[in-house]
Amino acid sequence: MNLKFFGTGLAALALLASSFSARAADIPPPVYKGVRSVVAYYNWTGFYAGFNAGYGWGTSNWSDPPGTSVKPKGALFGGTLGYNYQVGSLVYGLEGDFDWSGVKGTTTCVPALVRCEADNQWLATFRGRIGYAFDRWLPYITGGGAYGNVKATATDLITGFDLASTSKSRLGWTFGGGLEYAFIGNWTAKIEYLYVDLGSFDAGVAPFATNVSFKENIVRAGLNYKFSGPIFSRY
Repeated sequence: MNLKFFGTGLAALALLASSFSARAADIPPPVYKGVRSVVAYYNWTGFYAGFNAGYGWGTSNWSDPPGTSVKPKGALFGGTLGYNYQVGSLVYGLEGDFDWSGVKGTTTCVPALVRCEADNQWLATFRGRIGYAFDRWLPYITGGGAYGNVKATATDLITGFDLASTSKSRLGWTFGGGLEYAFIGNWTAKIEYLYVDLGSFDAGVAPFATNVSFKENIVRAGLNYKFSGPIFSRY
């Protein structure tokens, strides 16, 4: 066998293999139709319960004595129950809460003679919610009814005795919004703002025929635990 011819053949085969390898490297990998990556997202669907606490401030206007305006403020805390249902990224919900309230204030309504006080002793809300989920983040708006107790008291500054005190439970409305975050397992935390209007009532605080209103702003935080529903959805 001619060794020169054999060597030339080996060199040709090596060159051919090198060319084939280079061309194969340029060929893109095959694409399989119908196959996609699966990502898990937090699912907000389910019943939940928790606690909330915050601070409220507002205005209580009295028709008599004319120009009387009390600026109540104070803390409030209580419990929360609710249910969410998620469709795609939209989250629909119903929520109710009941809070003890220390939101109250006083002002001198008759100089040197009478002090007027407005006191919201408890507050409940029952609201709808709608939010847009960004995985574990849920910004939302909320609105519905509010029900609370308002106490109006006129005190004689000379004797220190109450001239009259009237307490009424009032049905009103509320509107606001917030942001909730699912931070671990079924636990979520939120912060929200609510505007509450409990309307007005005839307090009949002697010696005045007084109409008393009560409006309040609330900022509060909450901690909830979701009892039912899946923790994650896959898309």
